[in-house]
Amino acid sequence: MTIDTSALKRAVLIVALLNLAYFGVEFSVALRIGSVSLLADSADFFEDAAVNFLIVAALGWSAARRARVGMLLAAVLLAPAIAFLWTLWHKLGAPIPPDAVSLSVTGLGALAVNLFAAILLARHRQHSGSLAKAAWLSARNDALANVAIIIAGLVTLRVHSVWPDIVVGLGIAIMNLDAARVVWTAAREEHRLASAVS
Repeated sequence: MTIDTSALKRAVLIVALLNLAYFGVEFSVALRIGSVSLLADSADFFEDAAVNFLIVAALGWSAARRARVGMLLAAVLLAPAIAFLWTLWHKLGAPIPPDAVSLSVTGLGALAVNLFAAILLARHRQHSGSLAKAAWLSARNDALANVAIIIAGLVTLRVHSVWPDIVVGLGIAIMNLDAARVVWTAAREEHRLASAVS
């Protein structure tokens, strides 16, 4: 099957720009309301933008070089987990629940961005090995995380507790660890096949 690299590049570039724009929105709201899950998710938006810009650059490279970039991207996918742990440490010192309405509304905006990105990338997820897989997994995971953020906001509105926000932040960190594992495995296989051919 022929891979339409130009269409994939265009889709990934659009997703990168959307991720960078919404990172700014979510990061500022997270700081204003003191949300662990939004801060972890905003770090994820920034990481996704970086990953997608790197994918656009790497798509014209050889299979072996793309595989090496895929391995690097697996490491980058760990960034939101690190952001979560840092934020959690500070949040446990001052366990004040975030503003529930702002949490849900910001999560809803993030969901819209990530659903659009996931739909745009879905047709490419089986092509171009680890790079397309990394982009699609990031968008899919983010959409799932955003649903959880919206629910956390609704639960916080009812119970006025810091724990829904913390639990969702933990879920985001775990999803990114699993995505890193999947991308690493795909990149290793891509590298093995490229080495066998050369």
